[in-house]
Amino acid sequence: MGGCVSTSSRSTSGSMGRREEVSPTCCDIGFCGQKRTKRTFSDHVIALHHLPSVPNRVFTNGKSRSSCIFTQQGRKGINQDAMIVWEDFMPEDVTFCGVFDGHGPHGHLVARKVRDALPLKLLSSMDSCQSRQNGSGQTCFKGSLKAADLEKDVSAEERLISLWREAFMKSYKAMDKELRSHPNLDCFCSGSTAVTIVKQGSNLFMGYIGDSRAVMGSKDNNDSMVAIQLTVDLKPDLPREAERIKRCKGRVFALQDEPEVCRVWLPFDDAPGLAMARAFGDFCLKEYGVISMPEFSHRLLTEKDQFIVLASDGVIFFHLTFYLLNSGHITCLVFFITGMGCIEQ
Repeated sequence: MGGCVSTSSRSTSGSMGRREEVSPTCCDIGFCGQKRTKRTFSDHVIALHHLPSVPNRVFTNGKSRSSCIFTQQGRKGINQDAMIVWEDFMPEDVTFCGVFDGHGPHGHLVARKVRDALPLKLLSSMDSCQSRQNGSGQTCFKGSLKAADLEKDVSAEERLISLWREAFMKSYKAMDKELRSHPNLDCFCSGSTAVTIVKQGSNLFMGYIGDSRAVMGSKDNNDSMVAIQLTVDLKPDLPREAERIKRCKGRVFALQDEPEVCRVWLPFDDAPGLAMARAFGDFCLKEYGVISMPEFSHRLLTEKDQFIVLASDGVIFFHLTFYLLNSGHITCLVFFITGMGCIEQ
């Protein structure tokens, strides 16, 4: 939703002989120096093929022990949104959640591809970062790092944050690289947003691009529920985003019939009109300031924090009430931090 005005596309397929670094599944990740077996490209394809049957991985309308997810078709054609909740993502209380909003002619395929591949790349990147740290004699983190332990060792918290920051950066970069060289998926004028979180014990790590959003419901001192926005919509009219795009010779302006929506345009043509400054894919604009580098943040959760909502831009929030924009598709994922359980749909 809210992607490009233009629907033109062009093939930029890379060589079919190119192979990327294999991304292991959660069962193949070796932590703390455990011996890992080298996986072949065919193993990777088989792992991706069997992703729907991975335990505690939910990607369609429904609920799990900690979440509810829902997506609905709008009036704009095919639903281009994708979503995932992956409980037991890593050992010891680690959960991955993500919402991906595709745009362009093949946006639905891009969003689904990112949904399936990005978590595996994040696991692989985290494993690589941990292995390098362990090799240098630094602390190894097994799953959840308790808040009490972090209070005793501030440097341990800093290293954990540094690990996840690097893992998010590397995995997003690898994801965009795979899309660029994909032999059967044209991402020249198609792409996807991403808002992804990892809850590890009381730590919340987040990476996101585009205008999909994360909002947390938390209790204030009066025990009333309040909304805390965890992300910033990365749109072209943000000063830092506009500055980068213009520095790269891209253009940022709004059309007369929708003055409230700034878009990114090629320097030599009034196309494609992308309504976000960061996205996977959209390679027609990658030389002109649109990037796939995520914003990363860390938050230490408290007992007042109740749940987190991840949503596409078809859902807007006002005092924790969700309003659906009926003209487009909507996707909403609710992850419960506390033991309040799942609501019935």
